[in-house]
Amino acid sequence: MNRFNTLLLGLLFPSLCFASAGYTFLGSLENMIHSKYIQHHVITFGLVGLVFLFVGLIYRSKVPSVSAAIVPDKGITFRNIFEAMGQFIYNLARNIMGEKEAKKFFPVIMLLFTFIFVNNLIGLIPGFLPPTDNFNTTLALGAFVFLYYNYQGIRAQGFVGHIKHFMGPVWYLAILIFPLEIISHSVRPLSLGLRLKGNMEGDHLVLSIFSNLIPYIVPIPFYVIGLFVCFMQAFVFTLLTMVYISLATATHHDHDEEHAHH
Repeated sequence: MNRFNTLLLGLLFPSLCFASAGYTFLGSLENMIHSKYIQHHVITFGLVGLVFLFVGLIYRSKVPSVSAAIVPDKGITFRNIFEAMGQFIYNLARNIMGEKEAKKFFPVIMLLFTFIFVNNLIGLIPGFLPPTDNFNTTLALGAFVFLYYNYQGIRAQGFVGHIKHFMGPVWYLAILIFPLEIISHSVRPLSLGLRLKGNMEGDHLVLSIFSNLIPYIVPIPFYVIGLFVCFMQAFVFTLLTMVYISLATATHHDHDEEHAHH
């Protein structure tokens, strides 16, 4: 089956795209720009970035002023859906981090959640592979979170105050707790990356297998499950990010209390 026929059938029967020996819409583009240097997941990741820029411009055009932002649209609109998602993430951040910290970190948290969710979601579109099933992408996201929460911790309480977070509630246990905390924090980018990559790769593999076996009707429930997995993995990644930021920016006194409770 040549690529033209595969693409045509993919448009008519979307699940067939997953049964077409790895064919993707961006495959030819990847070959044109030297695939050994720019991989498929990088192209797709960049495409999602452009989509975000476009969506942001659309949203900005619909809310030209603060007064316009206060009054919601009528019915189910692009703006209402976007703001409902934002309200959900903000409420979650407020419950975990508190009102003050939620307001401060909401832009980054919201961006992280929606960006990961869309990168997950694009894998459900026939002919595309999710960038988040590649470990390079997920490790980069984990590394970003690691650098960001440590940077915010140092900003909030200084370098020395941030280091005290790793020493435990009492000084005489610091020699034992400090190396354990350093190891625990050091593996966080790896654990975040592996969790996201493993779940997205597994979901895509299951969908591909069932689409190969029976490309009609049967894969539909797996698309629904895939949608849930896409949301849940973005949710878990963002939830852990909020917890890490909250712990890093908490005062040393609060950190001591937290250890005492545990």
